[in-house]
Amino acid sequence: MVDEKKVNQVVDSDNGFELPLLLFAGFRSIIDALHRDLAEHGHPGARPAYGFALQAVGRDGAGISEIGRRLGVSKQAAGKTVEKLETLGYVERAPDPADGRRTLIRLTPHGVDLLARSAEGFERLRAEWAGTLGEERLAALERDLRAMAPTGAFRLDAAGWFTG
Repeated sequence: MVDEKKVNQVVDSDNGFELPLLLFAGFRSIIDALHRDLAEHGHPGARPAYGFALQAVGRDGAGISEIGRRLGVSKQAAGKTVEKLETLGYVERAPDPADGRRTLIRLTPHGVDLLARSAEGFERLRAEWAGTLGEERLAALERDLRAMAPTGAFRLDAAGWFTG
């Protein structure tokens, strides 16, 4: 038999579970809007996880093992991600100038364009939020979230955390 009192407690919006859902909904609205914009500007195959992966590749490039460490995934998972990014034209393989035995994964101009358009899109979306909430309220929200986020919260392995 279902306890109606417990059901009402769970459904009540004052419960703590609503906070992470609201935070996730805000996150999702930003990411979805960004990816619609990216699709319209030459990146129809871009996925949220690709941004993390391209950041892991970095400006100077990286080996697959290093990309895996930065993302918090296995070398095999990093290799599959790199293959997908390579197929889409976001990265390329090149000999490592420091060690000819190693292959370096580097951003292509298309990959750099994706990151640049993402940065521009995030700025535009932040401005939209500021227009809706007001700059002061948005800045206060950002300060409050920084205060609540643990040190090192901006980790590249977030994509693996969602799927792992």
